[in-house]
Amino acid sequence: MTTLQALPARVITVDGPSGTGKGTIAARLASLLGWHVLDTGALYRCVGLAAVQRGVALDDDAALGDLANGLHIGFDGERVLLDGSDVSSDIRTAAAGEHASRVAACPAVRRALWRLQREAVRPPGLVADGRDMGTVVFPEAEVKIYLDASPEVRVERRYKQLKEKGMDANVPDLARELAERDRRDRERSVSPMEPAADAVVIDTSSLGIEAVLVAVLGEVRRVLPDAVPDAVPDALSVI
Repeated sequence: MTTLQALPARVITVDGPSGTGKGTIAARLASLLGWHVLDTGALYRCVGLAAVQRGVALDDDAALGDLANGLHIGFDGERVLLDGSDVSSDIRTAAAGEHASRVAACPAVRRALWRLQREAVRPPGLVADGRDMGTVVFPEAEVKIYLDASPEVRVERRYKQLKEKGMDANVPDLARELAERDRRDRERSVSPMEPAADAVVIDTSSLGIEAVLVAVLGEVRRVLPDAVPDAVPDALSVI
């Protein structure tokens, strides 16, 4: 990675494996704060999708790095645009997640997307969710959250998510895919998935989204009290 430059705004990172609720928490938190949100998983999914579409091997580091550097990835609300095309549904399949995990292990891809992720920071602030936001991409972030959950709970959540979207899924296959993805993410030589030394770790296995959000907001209030609007209550049942 290149030398860190001063960020133009504050950053909160939300890291963790799939099925822990980090994407939902990051989006909800950004909405409450009035900040921007960055779904870094979508970036890797776009690279994986583009690689499959263009016949680039998912373990060809150099070719994938060149591919990632040439892609135009944008966000329009909840829509994800890849070179101008809406790929929001295409990148949310189980296969797309597997492809994303494989290209994420390539150092050249991580270097290409590191720059893109850093450039996403703009006032008043950014909530970034991913797997190495607090350790590699934004090590200077003032608030770092790491969400975790048991494999069984994460598989169940992923299964329900896919079924709600009308996609085919079965628990045994999802369990195998999740275990393999966890292994790959944690053992890769560059930017392995792990909590930052100064991250607050929250196990979401037995917690609902509201309870997790309350805990995360509590940490934000502790570290950045001026970042939380007065209108945001301590109890979120009214939100």
